Amino acid sequence: MKTINVSLVGVGGQGTILTSDLLARTAALSGMDVKKSEIHGMAQRGGSVISSVRFGTRVDSPIIPEGQSDILVAFDRLEALRWAHLLAKDGKVLLNNVDLVPVTVSSGIQQPVTDFEARLAKVFPDALCIDALSIAEKQIGNARTMNMVIAGALSVLAPFKESVWLKAMAESFTGRKAKLLGLNEQAFALGRASVPAAGR
Repeated sequence: MKTINVSLVGVGGQGTILTSDLLARTAALSGMDVKKSEIHGMAQRGGSVISSVRFGTRVDSPIIPEGQSDILVAFDRLEALRWAHLLAKDGKVLLNNVDLVPVTVSSGIQQPVTDFEARLAKVFPDALCIDALSIAEKQIGNARTMNMVIAGALSVLAPFKESVWLKAMAESFTGRKAKLLGLNEQAFALGRASVPAAGR
């Protein structure tokens, strides 16, 4: 199997790293060679976070070259634009319909992006968009499960069986986190269901 590159981008506190860990674990359980790397922004919450997951028959490096991401998973729309250069020409984009105002903008250091919607439409004309936060809040009742809604949508795009994703999730939620497994499984299922047939 050729190496598949997945870049997950967001800001601190959104669960980007947990989602990338779940993807890496699922790939490993599927018999793939897996490499993972991550970069945290300066702030634990609010700074940019990017995690790279590479899997295939043999993966030599955890670093995804610029313009080589087969899938770009954006936990918010501004980070999607920030990291658009990572996407391969024929890559797929999973875009969460959330806009977070960066600390640099809210503090007045930077000006907000103008023509935001037009830029998104131009850069990602074929993006698969989901309302993960809305699903987490309204259908699960817990905004913190947003990342598992995104993971569920990602599972439709990735070449792994749903059962393996669920096994990886069960292995991730152990100890004191075990009580959260059922809630996160619900979020995952809703994320899978949110992907329209055309995006599969």
